[in-house]
Amino acid sequence: MFKFKQFTIQQDRCAMKVGTDGVLLGAWAPLENHPFSILDIGAGTGLIALMLAQRSTAEQIDAIEIEDEAYEQAVENFEDSPWGDRLFCYHAGLDEFVDEMEDEEYDLIVSNPPFYSEDYSSGNAERDMARQVASLPFSDLAEAASLLLSGEGIFALILPHKEEEGFIKLAEEYSLFPYKITRVKGTPQSEIKRSLLAFKKMKPEVIDINELIIETARHQYTPEYTALTQDFYLKM
Repeated sequence: MFKFKQFTIQQDRCAMKVGTDGVLLGAWAPLENHPFSILDIGAGTGLIALMLAQRSTAEQIDAIEIEDEAYEQAVENFEDSPWGDRLFCYHAGLDEFVDEMEDEEYDLIVSNPPFYSEDYSSGNAERDMARQVASLPFSDLAEAASLLLSGEGIFALILPHKEEEGFIKLAEEYSLFPYKITRVKGTPQSEIKRSLLAFKKMKPEVIDINELIIETARHQYTPEYTALTQDFYLKM
């Protein structure tokens, strides 16, 4: 169980536990277009959808999750939250969901997609499925986002920094263009580990690029990271 300020995440049946990546995306995803409808692709515990329910006035927050146990747990976490009436989880794969919802449009689409493109195994099949690109290829993700995004919509995701350049090129093939990029480092000395990317259908004149450092020393969080996450973490 993971307690946040306004909601609790049960995660005993989920391969992918609450982690910094999900919290970063949930706290960072741009809301300047005041979304009415939000979609979280690959919900896991439901963390990101719950964070966006707390941060926004969106009336429709949908999530999709293919893995049985994670889906059931996300549904429970949604129902136990203060925003249960705005949250809905579909038990489906992305292709199936896109086929069924082709007339649906979302003002914000978010995803913390699987990462390991190498033949990686942790010995836990559910965890591997949650972490492997094979279960949600980046091309499928970009295509789904372009099909389901409203005209003024925003598509936001978090990726390993090494995947940033390739994903931007891929997204362009689906007429999605980055307008905001935040590169994340664990400490001032460490290498850039993650990229937070936000895309729109219109190509921007300038891309807003910045850097976020999480901590200066163990558990000594930077003012920027604290400002981003303090509405969620109990001890911030």
